[in-house]
Parts: sequence; structure tokens; C-alpha cells
Amino acid sequence: MRDLSAIVKAYDVRGVVPDEFDEDVARTIGAAFVRLTGADRIVTAHDMRASSGPLSSAFAAGATGQGADVVEAGLGSTDLLYYASGSLGLPGAMFTASHNPAKYNGIKLCRAGAAPVGQDTGLRQIRTLAEQGVPAYDGPPGRVERRDLLGDYAAYLRGLVDLSGIRPLTVVVDAGNGMAGYTVPAVLGDATLPALPLTIVPMYFELDGTFPNHEANPLDPDNLVDLQAKVRELGADIGIAFDGDADRCFVVDEHGDPVSPSGITALVATRELAKEPAATIIHNLITSKAVPEIVREHGGTPVRTRVGHSFIKAEMARTGAIFGGEHSAHYYFRQFWRADTGMLAAMHVLAALGGQDRPLSELTRAFVRYSASGELNSTVADQADRLAAVEGAYAGLDGTSIDHADGLTVQLADGSWFNLRPSNTEPLLRLNVEAEDRDRMAALRDEVLALVRA
Repeated sequence: MRDLSAIVKAYDVRGVVPDEFDEDVARTIGAAFVRLTGADRIVTAHDMRASSGPLSSAFAAGATGQGADVVEAGLGSTDLLYYASGSLGLPGAMFTASHNPAKYNGIKLCRAGAAPVGQDTGLRQIRTLAEQGVPAYDGPPGRVERRDLLGDYAAYLRGLVDLSGIRPLTVVVDAGNGMAGYTVPAVLGDATLPALPLTIVPMYFELDGTFPNHEANPLDPDNLVDLQAKVRELGADIGIAFDGDADRCFVVDEHGDPVSPSGITALVATRELAKEPAATIIHNLITSKAVPEIVREHGGTPVRTRVGHSFIKAEMARTGAIFGGEHSAHYYFRQFWRADTGMLAAMHVLAALGGQDRPLSELTRAFVRYSASGELNSTVADQADRLAAVEGAYAGLDGTSIDHADGLTVQLADGSWFNLRPSNTEPLLRLNVEAEDRDRMAALRDEVLALVRA
């Protein structure tokens, strides 16, 4: 078996098809996944990329060859796969490359109950098994069962957030030709359940893994332009953009202005705290400092974690947290097996907006208190050298505190802060800056970037 180091990442398997990732690799990983989990039954789903169905079928062949039955859910979003894993109590595999360009594909793996499988929780062992050769299985092969779970998934989400009584809203949704084009009509429309007081204006709902309109990556502002224009043109109440596998959602207000994912985290946190006062809320260390402030103001306990879903989910399990949010627009819910679901986050925003009369810009103003830079990447020759240079420039300044929970975080005396983190896969440093106002943020941003890029 060939070396898989190029495609086995920190949290998933991902590579160029077929040069790095093909059906033979998928078949072997399917066999290794069954060996790792010891499961006699697993569940799979796949996105709309042309290679996803064949890769999923090959994975299933590897799994059945090890004696496990496979429930094939077919087309689905990543959070539909998490629903399947949680509700059926089965390990799962989702075939997607999320927001990556069309030439990529990958696998997101989880244990029963949507528990993540990353480098330290099984992915390293799967790679080793696959590279060394999965031992042959001499029992009877498993069987494949095809099962449509879209309606069950939609009904479950509808049971978590009641939208039936909200005021009528016009909602523009940009699916980016990704899986939200399949799941939004079921959850927010009337494809499988009674209609809600929502007028859904679809954009790019056609499932097309070549992404003919724009990349399905709403984190890039260029990919929000069409949504923003449509919201303004129609005078819509809100715009929502999903990434390719629909596990992340981004929100724009009635003016077409983006609402910070930190603001959405704070908004959803207050709704969850209203249901369970004094609950724990998880936030990663690059979310706005407004998030822990607002959580405390509403009686909750904020807990800060490293960036990455495995850290969020582990802290949620340890603390019993009701909700967690990341500035990358991943939102995690205890009621959803501590997994991330962009759809459920979008439903919370719609419920908050439709449950009162103010426009979204006014509703969210209380949750967006500071000015943030967004994530800025710099290519560097030596990550450790540049991190040390930046730390040396700020260490010892009056009122400054420094921690290394994830890269370098510097809190300054005036309340501004920045985090500088190395990429695990590229020669990059990632910078996030926040300050009281835009001028101070820009000054600090430029100051740190000058050091990083010196």
C-alpha cells in the first residue's frame, strides 16, 4: 500500500482524486476503519462530488469485506451523517472535501454517537493499518443496506428549534451548489415536512461538485458577494450561506453585511442559556472576547479551548457544555451529540430574528462589540523563529499577558489581543487581531504583520 502521509490530515482524510486518493485507498481505509472500531455495522453518506459515490461504495466494500454491515444513507450533508451516527448509534464515514476545490475529496470519520476520529483518536492507527495491510477476515461478508435518512434528520432538527410561530421572513440561501441545496428544502422548506413561515429564495441549489458559480467556502468574502447582492435587491430579512458539505453557516443581515461568527456564537449561547441557566459554553481562543463576556452576563460559564473540532468536542464532553462555537462558523450542540451543524445554528438565528420585530442588524448589534481582523495568513520560512520574534517584541510590556494554549496569544493592557498560530500542514502563520475599535485593530494588525513578515 502506498504512503498515505499526504492525505491523512489532523482531523480527516483529504487529497486530490485520483492522484492521491482513489477507490483502492477508500476500500483499504474502510477495512481499517472496521478493524479500528470493531464495529459490526457502520453508516456512510456522501456529498455531490462526482467521485464521492464511487469512493463511498469502495469504502463500503472494504468494510463489508471485514464482516461489517453498512447502512448507506447516500447523498447527505456532514451533519446528516452525524445525525445518522448519533441516532443509530453507529460509527460513520462522510465522503466530502467540504469547501475544497472540485479536484479534492476526503473522508470525515466518527465513532458511534458522532464522536470524532482524529490523529490522536484513531486516524493514526487507521493510516498504519492501511499502509501495512489490513489483516484478512475469514468470516462471512457484511451486507449493504440503503436507507434514506433525510426526512428523519429534518424532523429531528425541527424538534430542537420551533420555527412554526415566528413572523414571516424572507430568507436568501446560497448553497454554493453544495449539500445545502439538498437539505435546506427538507429542513426549512416543505419538501418533507409542513411549511414554515419562511420564504426561501434559493441560490445555487443545483448539486454540482464542479462549483460552477463560486467555491463553496463562505469564509472567503468573495464567495459572499452574490448572496449580499441578492439580499439587498430583494430587501430580504436575512441571507445564509453554507459551505460545500453544509456543516458551517455564515449569516448576512438585511443590508447584506456579514454578521461575525463570534456574534452568532454569542447569540446562540444566550438562547441555550435561557433553556439551561448556568450552563457551560465552549468557545475557541480566536472568538471575540465578547463571547465570554456575554456568556457570563447571562449566567453561564465560558470555557476557552484550542482551535479545532476535536478540542471543542472533548471539552464539551468533559464539562457537559450545552453549546460551543468557533470563529470559523462551526457550531456544536449537546442535543446534537456534541457535533457541529450549520443548519441548527441557522435555525436558532431564524428563531431569534422571527421571534421579535427588529431587523437582524439591530438584533445582532449587542453581540458584536469589538473590531476584528479576520484570519490573515503569512507564508514564512521558519514558523518557530517568527513566533519567537513576535513574542519577544511584546514580552514584558506593562499589563501584557502571554499564553501558548494554541500558538501565541498576547493580551495587551488596553484590552486588545492577538493570536498567532502555525498551520499544521503549510508553512503559514495565521493571525487574528481584535481591539476596541477599527483604528486600534488596524494599527496592532499592521504592527504584528510587520514582525511576522520581516
